[in-house]
Amino acid sequence: MVLPFFTVADLDLEDKTVLMRIDINSPVNPETGKILSLKRIDEHAQSIKKLPPCKLVLMAHQSRPGKKDFFPLSEHAKVLSEVLDRDVKYIDSLFHDRAIKALQEMEVGDILLLENSRFYSEEVSLKNASMEVQETSHIVKILSQVADIYINDAFSAVHRSQPTLVGFTRLLPSCAGPLMEKELKALSRVMENPESPCIAILGGLKVDDSIKVAENLLANGICDKILTTGVVGSMFQWADGYDLGTINVNFICQEIEEADKLIERCKKMMLKFKEKIEYPRDMALNKDGKLERITLEELPAGAPIYDISIETIARYSTIIREAKTIIANGPSGVYEIPKFSDGTVEIFRAVNNSSGYSVMGGGETTAVIKDKKFTGIDHVSTGGGALINYLSGKEMPVLTALKRSKELFTNDENVIKKK
Repeated sequence: MVLPFFTVADLDLEDKTVLMRIDINSPVNPETGKILSLKRIDEHAQSIKKLPPCKLVLMAHQSRPGKKDFFPLSEHAKVLSEVLDRDVKYIDSLFHDRAIKALQEMEVGDILLLENSRFYSEEVSLKNASMEVQETSHIVKILSQVADIYINDAFSAVHRSQPTLVGFTRLLPSCAGPLMEKELKALSRVMENPESPCIAILGGLKVDDSIKVAENLLANGICDKILTTGVVGSMFQWADGYDLGTINVNFICQEIEEADKLIERCKKMMLKFKEKIEYPRDMALNKDGKLERITLEELPAGAPIYDISIETIARYSTIIREAKTIIANGPSGVYEIPKFSDGTVEIFRAVNNSSGYSVMGGGETTAVIKDKKFTGIDHVSTGGGALINYLSGKEMPVLTALKRSKELFTNDENVIKKK
């Protein structure tokens, strides 16, 4: 696949001062400040190792204002140093004198990690502002004067528009980093002429996200089947006329914003694409702490639905086994309670063992894959919201910005690598 913007292979980075936006936003213990998961740090470390010798300046964020894990990036620099086995110097500034002085004193091979970009109001308040406004931010105006090239490797933030993500691309030659390139090539394989049969497995509690994905995949003829599980499955059961029982209906209405509107969208999909949408045929109830199986015909349920059950697991596993392309996001039930984890584990195991090309993502999904040591998944995405937005067919501000940069600098002989 040829990407419509520059990649690292296209630009001459050697000996240059390179600004690189990464996303090492990680789970952090709010009491100790210790980083609890290295997944994103590991991924970006692999990107950094692929760069030629340069003066590398890293920009990143951690959490957001008001959250308990809204920390400086000093610990991230230590961990990144350990993972890379190279010194990563932390600078407790983003664009003020300390940061600029540190940049100007760099030598080829040095790596700096600047302060949490969301400590600065422009990064937060200019969210979704136009590119022209992003370019006038102090962050962008000052840093663009002391750098030669900009790399965006933050796929998990590709759906956001903020100064450090889109503001540099018309001022500096800009390219997608290795992780960004890997993510986009994997996703384009399942979204652009995927091998058939192509299926999507959509579960979990984030019903709005799954419905957006389903609408896009079905409307554009990308998927042959949508397998729904979790609360997503319950919504489609309800939309098709089944009475879930008062306890489950109340849960959905309390936990899902604008549940009534989402049900109407499910109904529209069922009318147009019913033969392509599968929902659970049997479920596992949590009846006073005990698992009790119930079929569709036995609804309404008198206890909460906590998982899918044996018939659905078997049917879905057969469909997965026959699929050539698989997209999956979200658990099938309350995975964190062991007796209600079978649906999630067995569906993910079927994907893991499938010969089809598989792409999976999302926080809970990634946690299950890691916990169960499923190594047969072809691509596990670093993106959560970014992945959902991409699968939903939404415009990605970062990709739009990178395309514009290629249009502007495609004839710049000073930065284009000679072939």
